[in-house]
Amino acid sequence: MERILIVEDDEAIRTELAELLRANGYLPVLEEPCDLALLDISLPGESGLEICRRLREHSGLPVIFLTACTTDEDELLAFGVGADDFIRKPYHSSVLLARIARLLRRGGSNTVLSKRGLTLDLSTQTAEYEGNKQTLTRNEARILYCLMQKELCAREALIEDLWNNALFVDESALYVNISRLREKLKAIGAVDFIRTVRGVGYEL
Repeated sequence: MERILIVEDDEAIRTELAELLRANGYLPVLEEPCDLALLDISLPGESGLEICRRLREHSGLPVIFLTACTTDEDELLAFGVGADDFIRKPYHSSVLLARIARLLRRGGSNTVLSKRGLTLDLSTQTAEYEGNKQTLTRNEARILYCLMQKELCAREALIEDLWNNALFVDESALYVNISRLREKLKAIGAVDFIRTVRGVGYEL
């Protein structure tokens, strides 16, 4: 049974989420280890953004922000710290469950791709180049997977693959993920592996 971490300070919402998850075959938990994390942004003490940033220091597990913070800046900040998805409250149960299932399905892949000395392992969400390794977020790994498969990926196709519905995601969210991926590849020596193709998308 897959474990879903719930980080939510509103007890009523936390209980509602736990019941929804149990009814659909998941095990809600309040601490790690887990297979996916549901985070609010506005929390007493450490914010959800800080929790996500801390998770990303050691884990590539999928993270969904489920929050009443609804500005474009909030969404960009969430993707900037490594979120895989951003859902506004009040949420639709079916949409939330679909997003959870989609992210968990991706985690089941054991695909390993190699190109130009760069290796991507989707099962561990790691990129390796010349013996150096870097942990990627779920979205960063999906972007790199697309680029290594097709070499040229349109922006719209990437947004559709990552967030399932391009109508609800600003293109800036994709830009944030691309920028983070570039920095991570640069950190392991894979410099200039991703090129922007003006008016189209991105190319390996």
